[in-house]
Amino acid sequence: MESHVEKQNRDVLQKSFEEMIFTLPKVNFWGLPLDLYQYQGFWLTLPFLQGALSAQQQFQAQPTDIILCSSLRTGTTWLKSLTFTTIARTSYNDSTTPLLSKVPHDVVPYMEFDHAQFSTNRHLGSPLLATHLPYSFLPRSIIDSGCKLIYICRDPKDTFVSFYHFIAKYSKSLDTQIIQLDEAFELFYEGVSMYGSYWDHVLGYWKASLEHPDKLMFLKYEDLVENTVLYLKKIAEFIGYPFSSKEQQEGVPENIVQMCSFENLSGLEVNKIGKHRAGQGNLEVENNIFFRKGKVGDWKNYLTTEMSQRLDQRTLQKLTRGGVMDFPFQLLSSIVNNHAFIKICLIYPLVF
Repeated sequence: MESHVEKQNRDVLQKSFEEMIFTLPKVNFWGLPLDLYQYQGFWLTLPFLQGALSAQQQFQAQPTDIILCSSLRTGTTWLKSLTFTTIARTSYNDSTTPLLSKVPHDVVPYMEFDHAQFSTNRHLGSPLLATHLPYSFLPRSIIDSGCKLIYICRDPKDTFVSFYHFIAKYSKSLDTQIIQLDEAFELFYEGVSMYGSYWDHVLGYWKASLEHPDKLMFLKYEDLVENTVLYLKKIAEFIGYPFSSKEQQEGVPENIVQMCSFENLSGLEVNKIGKHRAGQGNLEVENNIFFRKGKVGDWKNYLTTEMSQRLDQRTLQKLTRGGVMDFPFQLLSSIVNNHAFIKICLIYPLVF
């Protein structure tokens, strides 16, 4: 039960938050009955901004915590499933896993909202937590504690298309008019999207991974799709739950990959009809919205040549900002087209 002092602190924080939001720039969020507020260079809706500030002020990381970080629609649901099943592989099997009755987002809580659940999970031996917060927004205790972080990024073109369809389905569930693709594209291009510029979000974690490679693992969605078993083994090793030789001989990693496959998870009844954060207003989301295709290169079915070229050009602008190579070279082949890739190779020939 909340103590008197805790209630007072919460009331003070709430009042401070309410006073602050009136000073922030805001825009409508992609035709939804929600506004985005700009805070420290990033855009968030009120519930997410409040959750971010609450996490910054109250969350206390422990060295044993494992935090899954990502922007929206970059493979978060899949990464949660894989890491949870890997960590809990001696506690559950195919017929007893909580993933049969809960969407992965209910199994691995979010730092911005699920403080109580994560506290309970810690006591039950589950160190997993997730966040969509930019690296610069993370509570200081995460950096100081030395806990492990995994960040997953994805081709910006596929990220945009997936996010657009997510918003379209969410709009439909609210019975509001769906924003047009070209209008949403312009907003994404300008960084007026949930959690702000996708490129800035990725760059924050990429730079941190260079500074703390033993604490922050930087993953590419496309690599995980291409060789899931290999990267699952790398994830398990990084977070301190490596597969033994016996487990590998018995095909345990392969079984986990199969259990957490898009086809298997999307076919579960809970992910067809259930709801995430049921009864929590604008935070309530139908579970099936989290599962669309999971394919690499699906953007080709939706974006015009001009759109893809503009996104590639924006990526290059971020790459060469100030003449500094900010973005990981190993991502280029899947993020930009051949013409843009050749251009960046000419700018930085010594890298190759």
